[in-house]
Amino acid sequence: MAQILAPSTQWQMRITKTSQNANPITSKMWSSLVLRPNKKVGASSSTKFRVMAIKSDNSTINRLEQLLNLDVSPYTDKIIAEYIWIGGTGIDVRSKSRTIPRPVEHPSELPKWNYDGSSTGQAPGEDSEVILYPQAIFKDPFRGGNNILVICDAYTPQGEPIPTNKRHKAAEIFSNPKVQAEVPWYGIEQEYTLLQTNVKWPLGWPTGGYPGPQGPYYCGAGADKSFGRDISDAHYKACLYAGINISGTNGEVMPGQWEYQVGPSVGIEAGDHIWCSRYILERITEQAGVVLSLDPKPIEGDWNGAGCHTNYSTKSMREDGGFEVIKKAILNLSLRHVDHISAYGEGNERRLTGKHETASINTFSWGVANRGCSIRVGRDTEKNGKGYLEDRRPASNMDPYVVTGLLAETTLLWEPTLEAEALAAQKLALKV
Repeated sequence: MAQILAPSTQWQMRITKTSQNANPITSKMWSSLVLRPNKKVGASSSTKFRVMAIKSDNSTINRLEQLLNLDVSPYTDKIIAEYIWIGGTGIDVRSKSRTIPRPVEHPSELPKWNYDGSSTGQAPGEDSEVILYPQAIFKDPFRGGNNILVICDAYTPQGEPIPTNKRHKAAEIFSNPKVQAEVPWYGIEQEYTLLQTNVKWPLGWPTGGYPGPQGPYYCGAGADKSFGRDISDAHYKACLYAGINISGTNGEVMPGQWEYQVGPSVGIEAGDHIWCSRYILERITEQAGVVLSLDPKPIEGDWNGAGCHTNYSTKSMREDGGFEVIKKAILNLSLRHVDHISAYGEGNERRLTGKHETASINTFSWGVANRGCSIRVGRDTEKNGKGYLEDRRPASNMDPYVVTGLLAETTLLWEPTLEAEALAAQKLALKV
């Protein structure tokens, strides 16, 4: 986890005004990777969007590039808002665009919208209308200017959250006065795997074959160790442009696998920022001609899986004496282990095997500096007597609204019986 010091000031979900010097993301940064692998590309200050087309004459491509890069701001105050929501699988992101009369700074200024839920697996055909409620806005790194990305959640026409709307319950948890008083911080480590388009095999791997064993790839550099760095870097800059509180990125243990960190974020902001960052990553891999996978164990065998480790602290944990509060939280988490595991991502049983820096899915454990435990506490936290804990159980495909909300609920709102608490404390050797 990259060192992160304090949450962003955007947790009220306002958007900052676009800098006059800021530019939208360009596809040229990965053109050498996808279009012309053998061509050396020199440094360029160009920020123009490049069209990636096959079997088309140059004049057509140039005309498309010109249209994509049109600056319409001198001619109209209107902007484009990309409404983003979570689809029927609970992990896919969907979006569509609409024109807004003028620039906005807060989601309350945006109108509700609707979509065909029967086409996303979220409503029957005879009653297919699902309503989008704008909840958070970010600058659009693809269109630039005053254009925006809008994170939405979904409701029935009667105003009831649909089953895949996990944000609604999380927002209720984070609006509880007990939770608000503790100002919960989250730092989320999102791992992902890049796959070759046609064969769905990791980027950089020989088709149908395997690279050398794990060891040289984690944070590695070189053409034989790092696969997809252009995509990772493009995503990093796009998130910074958008206003996402991204705090770092690195190559992972398995070749073709990467990680980025978001946070610390306060409350519901953590989920909004992760979902927007995932959308941006989907768009970048789409343009690069690479498939994004959030499968928690994309390759079976002696290869690391992909997780979404979630670092968590409350105000009481961050103050003097906080280590005792952390131990009490760990006790509560142990008593609700099954509830958390069931909500921490599909296919997680293939990843949480007790190997490859994971704990067994069936056993709760905790330790200081131990990456083979369910919950890890850092050395600095132990030394200082305050800090945070890391929940290493969530899978890469977890819903951040579910995970962040459940952590707050279990540690701040849920109270175990005295008997259960005593037994758990003895079992975990926690003197609480």
